Amino acid sequence: MKKGARGAGRKTQKGKGSASLHAVILAGGAGERFWPASRKHCPKPLMKVVGGKSLLAATLERAHKFAGEGCVWIVCGKEHAAAIRAESGLPASRVLVEPRRRNTAMAVAWAAQRIEAEDGNAVLAILSADHHIPNGRAFASAIRRCGRSAASAGALVTLGVEPTRPDTGYGYIQRGGAAGPEHSGLYRVRRFVEKPDARQAQRYLASGQYLWNAGVFIFAASTMLAEIENCAPDLHRALAPLREQPRGRNAKAVDIAYRRAPSVPIDVAVMERSQRVWTMPVNFAWSDVGTWSSLADELGVGGAGREGNRVLAGEVLFEDSSSNLVWGGDRLIGLLGVEGLAIIDTEDALLVARLDRSHDLRKMVAVLGKKGRRDLT
Repeated sequence: MKKGARGAGRKTQKGKGSASLHAVILAGGAGERFWPASRKHCPKPLMKVVGGKSLLAATLERAHKFAGEGCVWIVCGKEHAAAIRAESGLPASRVLVEPRRRNTAMAVAWAAQRIEAEDGNAVLAILSADHHIPNGRAFASAIRRCGRSAASAGALVTLGVEPTRPDTGYGYIQRGGAAGPEHSGLYRVRRFVEKPDARQAQRYLASGQYLWNAGVFIFAASTMLAEIENCAPDLHRALAPLREQPRGRNAKAVDIAYRRAPSVPIDVAVMERSQRVWTMPVNFAWSDVGTWSSLADELGVGGAGREGNRVLAGEVLFEDSSSNLVWGGDRLIGLLGVEGLAIIDTEDALLVARLDRSHDLRKMVAVLGKKGRRDLT
């Protein structure tokens, strides 16, 4: 990780009083790997795939366990804004609508800039709208502990999930030494590692030094803005119109900032470069519900016979079929002699795919776009 020089003199906390904890939910993704159920008019966070509630509703429920009244925010795209507002029930001022896609670095930067202007002592917990974390209490407790260290030490803290298997679908965090006796359970981050191959993943698991990167970040807003200046100068320059309009309510200023901003993940822009990154290992169940395959794993799809199948909706008849995930519609679906499939039936599109290939669905959505079939994306 690179050490930056600029912004070093900037205070990590402004004003007086104790830090307040805010939840910022990123809900701007297109969810293309959940096609055809996830579309521009019905994004993935609104899908009801686990526990009878939408992924966004479940995330909001977790957020309210640690963030106070008026301290829950959502960042989303303009094409989903109306649906996101309706589902969340949040005031319009707490839903930050991006004028165009610029990946997560700009989304986090805008949220930090906007919230710090209102609350100089704000500590932000960045959450994804499509994670599945059954134990909300354990999650909230971890966020509060990380928030206290982020506020007092000026650290950028990330949750690291203790791996239970050599998974090649997640990024990893290599943890370093302990952060210090006053920050029990937290460690400095040695490095971030991209998704490994099977042999590397097995080595990571055996070493006990690596954690799954959950993509959950906790930091003081002022600390993140200082580290953006240090580590991501292009992004810092793009934020200039928002620094002039700190409450972020000037649509023109937001649009100019987004036009200038690089499209890069917050991991790449800041977390992998900063010298102030810590991690807290956690062992509660966590899943990045990113594909039909990962959802199938989360729902326990597998094994032989009828018990190995899972129906999300509709009427389905299974015969000599196993390990299938089915989202049906108004018509009966019959499966005979097949296994390991995702069958997703919507009003205007039918997907039949191997579960282990569902991560490639973006390619199919891209082809539809090239063919001008915007009605299907």
